[in-house]
Amino acid sequence: MMIRKLRRKFSISAPRLAVRPHVPWYVRWAITLPFILAAGGVVWWAYDSGLELAGFHRGLAEQELEVLRSRVALLDAENAKMANQMASDERQAQIERSAMQETALQVKSLNEENERLKEDLSFFQNLPLTAGREADLSIHRMKVEADSLPGEYHCRLLLVQNVQQRGKEFQGNLQLLVNGEQDGKKVVIQFPQENASDVAAHQLSFKYYQRVDRVFKLPEDMHVESVQVRVFEKGAREPKVKQTVTVGLN
Repeated sequence: MMIRKLRRKFSISAPRLAVRPHVPWYVRWAITLPFILAAGGVVWWAYDSGLELAGFHRGLAEQELEVLRSRVALLDAENAKMANQMASDERQAQIERSAMQETALQVKSLNEENERLKEDLSFFQNLPLTAGREADLSIHRMKVEADSLPGEYHCRLLLVQNVQQRGKEFQGNLQLLVNGEQDGKKVVIQFPQENASDVAAHQLSFKYYQRVDRVFKLPEDMHVESVQVRVFEKGAREPKVKQTVTVGLN
């Protein structure tokens, strides 16, 4: 066996020995990298050339993209401007609607005032015919009506001095006595109430006539039967004149 191995190793049929020089890795990369870069450049050139042959020009595409970006920015600015304008128009429209509503209320109030003035004019035109039979102070056109809110009532009347008393200023106060029923019991409520904040609103001061327009609030479960108006001259304990109306029948 040993002889056979020696023959195979040193005979003509023995394996050939190859001797190669050792090349460091950085040398191999220095030789290989330029080829890789060149191949990448060729691939990029071929890709770019293929796009141009297909009708796609990178420079023109970038220009168009920049134009589109500018257009989008312009549209965003215009959109923001239009949104601000719409908000401003909406605020202006709200102001105009509010002004129109206020104007409508003023027109309604003026119409009501005009109607009251017409009634006053008609009343005073006929006043001299009956003036001699009137007292020093009289109550005219007294009305008590339920208002829009539950338990709220509106009292309207006209106080007139007699011809002989005109020119002399009347000073005093007005008092309302509301008679009704609540929880099955008769009740009387007085306005203004003691220590109330609206006492000054019931004061009277006039020479010829004074229109009285008062709103008073009652418990919602109270059934009103009648309202009596009393007019007191300043310093007097007894009313100078009084008048009672039945609510709903006046």
